[in-house]
Amino acid sequence: MTLKNFKEEFSILLSEIYPKTEIDSFFFIIIEEKLKLKRIDTVLEPNFLITDDILSELKSIIKRLQKEEPLQYILGNTEFYGFPFWVDKNTLIPRPETEELVEWILDEVVKLQSCKVSKSQTSVSSKVEKKSLNILDIGTGSGCIPISLAKNISSAKISAIDVSKEALKVAKQNAKLNNVDVNFIEMDILKAIELSQKFDIIISNPPYVRELEKVEIKKNVLENEPHLALFVDNENPLLFYKKIADLAKQHLSKNGLLFFEINQYLADETITMLQQKGFLNIELRKDLFGNDRMIKASII
Repeated sequence: MTLKNFKEEFSILLSEIYPKTEIDSFFFIIIEEKLKLKRIDTVLEPNFLITDDILSELKSIIKRLQKEEPLQYILGNTEFYGFPFWVDKNTLIPRPETEELVEWILDEVVKLQSCKVSKSQTSVSSKVEKKSLNILDIGTGSGCIPISLAKNISSAKISAIDVSKEALKVAKQNAKLNNVDVNFIEMDILKAIELSQKFDIIISNPPYVRELEKVEIKKNVLENEPHLALFVDNENPLLFYKKIADLAKQHLSKNGLLFFEINQYLADETITMLQQKGFLNIELRKDLFGNDRMIKASII
């Protein structure tokens, strides 16, 4: 089968399930992954002949997409903040909103280091080489947050916690894949009495989707991504935030920062909780979709 004919078949078979823009996105990702072809090749080489063994593999991918399985799980990988990551059903698929959180954290790291960093080092994309920071990510999943930070802050000592052994296996593979050193710790944060040390920055993107919000969740997420990392009880939706805030009060260093990714519907409640626990300089930011999504707070 030629590349042109495969593209036509691919679009027809998925047209009743996905919008055209998403189908096209799937197609170009798949041909780059499986055929090592770029988007332009579909124009320059429409008669490129797909071998029978590869075609069989591509048709298997179509069948899984028809069942609305996420493409990232089908391929076993994705990209986050410009870096490659392995993913499977034990980890959430990293989202663009979380990339924005990483960007915010890196901006703040530059500010924390501003008195020690030369002008040539002040861009977020350049690595901060000065005073070492201790950073902790709670509920790390695939490790996308701490690994992306480690790639950009070479002097940082970064740790990451997760309750899932299987998720930590994936996170460790991703650290190796990206050639960074992250201290991964298996821990149920809700049972933690204390942390191992003081940290300059504590980050968490914990479970925050209430059970009542399941009706808003797409089928491909609801039926494939780990519920342990997604959902919380309707009656206590800030369970993780309260616990992490308490631990942060004890274990943030002077002028340390706490970052949360949050439920867009619970921004006011999250801010109030942080205020009641004594946090200051609380800042709320929206994500690229205009939803309340990220909070920064500090303890003096």
